[in-house]
Amino acid sequence: MSVVLAAGLHAQIAGEDLATGIDDPLEGKVVNVLGDSYVRNHRRPFEETWHYRVAMFHGMKYNNYGRNGSCVAFDRTKEGFGPSLLIRYQEMDAEADLVLIIAGHNDAYKVGTSKDSLALFTHSVDLLLSKVKEQCPKARIAWVTPWWVDDDCFVPVVRAIKKVCKRHKVPVLDNYRKRSVIKVRDADFRKRYFQGENDKAHLNKAGHELFLTTGDRFIQKVMK
Repeated sequence: MSVVLAAGLHAQIAGEDLATGIDDPLEGKVVNVLGDSYVRNHRRPFEETWHYRVAMFHGMKYNNYGRNGSCVAFDRTKEGFGPSLLIRYQEMDAEADLVLIIAGHNDAYKVGTSKDSLALFTHSVDLLLSKVKEQCPKARIAWVTPWWVDDDCFVPVVRAIKKVCKRHKVPVLDNYRKRSVIKVRDADFRKRYFQGENDKAHLNKAGHELFLTTGDRFIQKVMK
């Protein structure tokens, strides 16, 4: 990581209990990030993402398993977005110390108002967590929810994520709330921090920088 980038992240997390350098307990740990375009970073390089930058700051080995349009429960191969996470989890490095799942945005639109689709999604979250535990037996697992998008279909999907994760004792970074630092419902905010003024999913470089402190705190808490 560059000196400038390291200094910038230091400044953003000033006052936090952050170990660095040789004393950093996260140094050398392997992190797999599994998910959709929140992970792949849509039209921008994934090296701009908050999760990549936090991993690099701590000296972690970072593996990006993001794919635009990917779902937890629904196969989108015919649409050009590939299989669900229930298949793609098998690609992951089995030696991971941390698996960060960032998903649910695309599933929300697939679920819509269908109770059957919601039941399928809920079961898929449960199955995915079990499969990830088998694939990466020594890893701690955590989930990052979608942003606070102003579409009703997100409410039951995020609720299902939190409910199933609680049952599996998997920590959740809940971004689907008004207090989130990412103000996706604010048009001026989107113009400044998203990849387009009508984009409700993909942060730009400034947006990822804004989220660095929140993401870093969460990862450190999960790995304690």
